[in-house]
Amino acid sequence: LLSESIDPMRVSVHETAIPEVVLVEHDAFQDDRGFLLEAFHAGDFAKYEHLGLPNTFVQINHSRSRAGVTRGLHFQWQPPMGKYMRVARGKAFLVAVDIRPGSPSLGQYVSCIADDENHLAMWAPACFARGFATLSDVVDIEYLVTGNYNGAAESGIAWNDPDIGIEWPLAEPVTSERDSNAQSLAEWLARPEAQHFRYADWS
Repeated sequence: LLSESIDPMRVSVHETAIPEVVLVEHDAFQDDRGFLLEAFHAGDFAKYEHLGLPNTFVQINHSRSRAGVTRGLHFQWQPPMGKYMRVARGKAFLVAVDIRPGSPSLGQYVSCIADDENHLAMWAPACFARGFATLSDVVDIEYLVTGNYNGAAESGIAWNDPDIGIEWPLAEPVTSERDSNAQSLAEWLARPEAQHFRYADWS
């Protein structure tokens, strides 16, 4: 077990084209045995509260996916579930789509390549639909979330919705039946539940 402390500058936070979504780059202590990083430090995250990065999470989820898998695009409105996504093992394409009615960036997305070497993570609040595609044989992703799961108030957007036009790295991914039959962004916006994410309330 690595026990050395790492440099006090543990994270670097980068703004994106959609201000509410930020990328976090973790510093790590590394030698020929491996590495150690602080995947979450409340004090460090608090320094970036002005960018919307939370420093309190209520749950940590861990998913494992094989090569060729795409998951998403998922979201939850009650309780609102923001997600901080980091790749603990392997490499993945992470994406977050703006689904706020009235937003100037409605239907636009932010994406990045994150892996267990660049230690990059993505924060996207509840009003964004999130997903990923695997880029290695095995991918482990940790989700630090701001709301406990409620299956009665969660949904998804089709990963291949042409109105969003995500440039996925997988042409014919393996998806769940639920994700294969997910609604379009236009269908979501026509539902009354979409008003939980009105831009005026989340900007």
